[in-house]
Amino acid sequence: GLVAAIDALVMSVAAIAFMCNIHPGLTLLALLPMPILAISTRFLSGRLHHRFDRVQEQFSSMTEFARSSIASIRLLKSYTLEKSQSKRFARLGQNYADSNIRVAIIQGLLFPIATLVGSCGMLLVLYFGGRLVISKTISMGDFVAFITYLYMLIWPMMAVGWVANLSQRGVTSLRRIYLLLAEKSQLLPGKMDPLPDSSTFSLRNLSFTYPHSERKILEDITLEITPGILGITGPTGCGKTTLCQVLARSYPVADKTLFLGKTDVNNISPESVQSLISYVSQEALLFSSNLRDNIAFGNPDAPMERIIQAAKTAAIHNEIVAFPEGYESMIGEKGVTLSGGQRARVALARAILCDRPIIIIDDGMAAVDTGTEQEIIENIAPWLEGKSVLWVSQRIKQLARSDRVLVLEQGRISDIGPYSELLQRNTFLAEINRRQTLQGDA
Repeated sequence: GLVAAIDALVMSVAAIAFMCNIHPGLTLLALLPMPILAISTRFLSGRLHHRFDRVQEQFSSMTEFARSSIASIRLLKSYTLEKSQSKRFARLGQNYADSNIRVAIIQGLLFPIATLVGSCGMLLVLYFGGRLVISKTISMGDFVAFITYLYMLIWPMMAVGWVANLSQRGVTSLRRIYLLLAEKSQLLPGKMDPLPDSSTFSLRNLSFTYPHSERKILEDITLEITPGILGITGPTGCGKTTLCQVLARSYPVADKTLFLGKTDVNNISPESVQSLISYVSQEALLFSSNLRDNIAFGNPDAPMERIIQAAKTAAIHNEIVAFPEGYESMIGEKGVTLSGGQRARVALARAILCDRPIIIIDDGMAAVDTGTEQEIIENIAPWLEGKSVLWVSQRIKQLARSDRVLVLEQGRISDIGPYSELLQRNTFLAEINRRQTLQGDA
């Protein structure tokens, strides 16, 4: 598009200069219809911009729908929703096709208008130029040369339509990119470098509300997180995951409510704080790569011996070597070829390999069976020594290994203390202990 625009500009300037040299008045007459081209191009370009924007939005919706459907193919099959999803995709595809047709209609107008303007200029030149030749005001040779130069202007006029089409498509795409790049982080950049030498978090009357919401998810949390295991439990929706994400600097907090050591985290860059944390989330996030790369994702230079040791600690090594290609086995998008428990243990092995001073395990072993859970708890104990560990769970086996247990209810700290003491006085902990004991899980 840029080359064509420069070519058209140079050719237009050269042709007009030669035409003016032959007869300025006839040149002005030939260019008389040009304002029509300028006005129509400006009008149609605006329409093109709007419609290209619509086309790209629909293409984005269609590709996202296809991606999520493919990722959830097992769920769709289990609910026999293939036909329903196919119809929805067909509707999205039809909307996308209709929008492209509307774009094509406008594109189809640009070239005929440019050609029409050029033809009108040619007709005026033939009529009035012919009369000038008859009256011997200009020679026949000059007239033929003038028409030749005028023909040279027809391609630039047609190129105007083509370049307008390309430029509007490019401007629309660029605008979407700029909108994404202009999106500001909610987190403050921080000022301190280097990091404070500490793995201790201090929360002082910390409250948290999600953006665009008025409901407080966390309220007046005051807590010291020191080296050792802090078990966190509570009813569903009480704010356990939110607390983990706030500590991992996924969301902003008010000044002087969260400290790393004695330093306000708002004075430290989020990336610096995150570099101290190994985070194991509820949903094991894996990549469409092999098992070795997924385990070594946070530490890509780790030798194979350390990768294997991390896998053994997470009780996944024996299952990995049972695969035909072992650690080189591809696991598909989001680890689709693995079971839920296997995905959880690969994610845990990744955190173990990173070996950072602060560990957050947000119900990361919920998908693991009780036998494997016990093996992991025993394997992981030496690795956790000296680290600050937040271990979110509702399983008694995991909470019983904690130095302290925090019970969170409705965004507030309901109780905190040693597991044995809380078991006697806290009704929530006593109830889940009773149920799991009856089920044979504790």
